[in-house]
Amino acid sequence: MIKQNNKKILLLILVFIFLILIFAYFIEYILGHKPCSLCLYERIPYFLSILLIAKLLFFNGYEKIILLILFFIFVASSILAFYHFGIEQGFFSETLICEAKNQTENLSKEQLLEQLKINSISCKDVSFKIFGFSLASINTIFSIILSVIFIKLYLNYEKN
Repeated sequence: MIKQNNKKILLLILVFIFLILIFAYFIEYILGHKPCSLCLYERIPYFLSILLIAKLLFFNGYEKIILLILFFIFVASSILAFYHFGIEQGFFSETLICEAKNQTENLSKEQLLEQLKINSISCKDVSFKIFGFSLASINTIFSIILSVIFIKLYLNYEKN
């Protein structure tokens, strides 16, 4: 069973994750900065964590396993966000995920016109920064911090 102190930590993380997602949608829909494909994929771990943390807070059972899953989710999120940051900085080249909308080979005239109507966003273009940091770099930092918190909760589960 999750102890009261850990429940407070998980509740704070849950609120933090909600704020991150609200901010992401605010940037997209209110400020008008369209996300690239990787930006959209980087939101998935946050949605998964909301479900898993809610399970931890409201239902008993499998707490230690879920904490370990949350750790792995945010390790994967850190890798994805760092990869995106690397594309922005030119360390890595864009993948097919990023370039899929930009390929114009073997397209008919109608398909080409449809592709031109779609305003595709490149993963290497940074359209929004906070204090000079791209959202991918901020997400890398947040994901690393969250993965450390979840592994500490996992390792200290029996001690509490």
